[in-house]
Amino acid sequence: MATTIRSTQLDFDTIKGRLKDFLKQQTEFQDYDFEASGLSNILDVLAYNTHFNGLTANFALNESFINTAQLRSSVVALAEGLGYVPTSFTSSQAALNLSVLVTASNRPTAITLPRGTTFSSSVDGVAYTFQTRENFVGTDDGNGTYQFLNANGETGIPVFEGTEKTKTFFVGDTTDQQIYVIPDVTMDTSTIRVRVFPTSSATTFDTYLNIVDAIRITNESAFYQIKETPNGFYEIIFGDGISTGLAPKAGNKIVIDYLSTVGSTANGAATFSTEAVVTVNSVNFNVTTTTESISAGGSFKESIESIRQNAPIAFSSQRRLVTAEDYKALVQTKFGAFLDDVISFGGADNVPREYGKVFIGLKFKDSITLDTQQTVKDRITTELTDNLAIMSITTDFVDPITTNMILSTTFNLDPDLTSLTPQAMEAQVQNTINNFFTTNLKRFDKVFRRSNILTLIDALDPAILNSKMEVQLMQGFIPTLNTSLQYKIIFPVILATPDDSTFTVTTTNFTFNNKTCFIRNKLSSNKLQIITIDGVVEVDNIGSYESSTGTVTLVGFKPSGFNGSQIDVKVIPANQNTVRPLRNFILDIDTDLSTSRSLLDFQNTQVSI
Repeated sequence: MATTIRSTQLDFDTIKGRLKDFLKQQTEFQDYDFEASGLSNILDVLAYNTHFNGLTANFALNESFINTAQLRSSVVALAEGLGYVPTSFTSSQAALNLSVLVTASNRPTAITLPRGTTFSSSVDGVAYTFQTRENFVGTDDGNGTYQFLNANGETGIPVFEGTEKTKTFFVGDTTDQQIYVIPDVTMDTSTIRVRVFPTSSATTFDTYLNIVDAIRITNESAFYQIKETPNGFYEIIFGDGISTGLAPKAGNKIVIDYLSTVGSTANGAATFSTEAVVTVNSVNFNVTTTTESISAGGSFKESIESIRQNAPIAFSSQRRLVTAEDYKALVQTKFGAFLDDVISFGGADNVPREYGKVFIGLKFKDSITLDTQQTVKDRITTELTDNLAIMSITTDFVDPITTNMILSTTFNLDPDLTSLTPQAMEAQVQNTINNFFTTNLKRFDKVFRRSNILTLIDALDPAILNSKMEVQLMQGFIPTLNTSLQYKIIFPVILATPDDSTFTVTTTNFTFNNKTCFIRNKLSSNKLQIITIDGVVEVDNIGSYESSTGTVTLVGFKPSGFNGSQIDVKVIPANQNTVRPLRNFILDIDTDLSTSRSLLDFQNTQVSI
């Protein structure tokens, strides 16, 4: 959060008191009654003036730094100085399978679905319009069916929610300052198309591209820049004709097309229809529509806190992909509308090590379909890594790995200090723990600190005298039945070393040799055994665990069945106070297995002595 300034040293009474103290030291005002004199009014004016000037100066200074600025216009301007343009409203995007069956004779070889073809859908009863942003071509399959394909030669045609709007400017005397502002706060800047016509009546034009996509800029480069104005609109800036690319000339006509969108409100549209037709030999044929991926990726304008966080990171990357943080910064900036979180790390930090690689972990928003997820990964490769990464470095995508935490909480409760039942208090404690995970964890690089949760529990109610918590981690795997195989389950932390009283590694039940069994380590050993539910050792050595790497290895494991959807492996971390997940691991709580239990502790606080 941003820092808010304190004005306690600038309050009126303090300033007036200091003025009085100063005057009392002057011989002219010795033994003077400041409260009963007209001079008191003059001091009031001076104090108020100093108070307001001091506050103004402090606020102005506050707005000069991105970490303390409160106004959006200030944060945006400071981000601009770092070369960062805050994300605008972003259109929700869907992928549609589009085709048309033409039964006319003398069919053309190919037909075109034009830019601006509209589609209708709804979310929660509210209708939205989606449209194409470019032309798409379909080729006759020999039977009159034309399948429209995207730029990758695939069937998913992208459509974007929004209403297309156009703003036209005419370039005057180039000696004058040229300002091109689009007065629309809901504009999706990623959908902008900038065309420059030589005259107002010309039909030919040059298309200008966003300068952020530039690899090389010369005085002949046709690029534009975009920035957010103090009132929330967007200004288009062209080159100077020298170092930043072409500049429109006097008499040119500038036409800017864009989508005005509702942002994330349109996410989740699943069924689409269209009135679009294809005309062949004066006969109209309907376009058939099926949904490949529901709409997603729509978002509102980037928040102040997001700008405050992302601008310095983006500046450090300098639009090149060298360090792992560079990958994270650019992916977050360009594809943040689809993501809850992103992480990147080098191959040297991977297990096992893979030099010459960068791994990118993406945690997509819940509404993002698998097809859209793959599309985002493809775009990261084509739009970022292929253009900006070091040639010898390859990029791999890794999925988030959720490590569930099992928390066994006990707390001493004095029933005399609360009207709630022990059961109700237990529910409140567990709800507090669950909310802590929702707010502070469930993302990459988020650290679990036991003391933070225990502090919240102790502060929940005066009747809670103290609390403690035991921590376990759990991950699952799906074995191949009736086949002897090796399995490795990797935890993101160091595991507890073997001792003579505690089983560090245990599993849920499975069927082995027609018996219900589970796995645990042998006391004072990292060796793993298969144990029947009656406590008999069925297999003395089925593998081992390595504390330092958090790896549990099963060798020659051949179960014939298991309960549930997988076999869960539970471990005790070496440090239960702090669990810091590495790489693409994410911590979550297992709400089914985690427990909160009260221990009644009567302090007899009502007894009089």
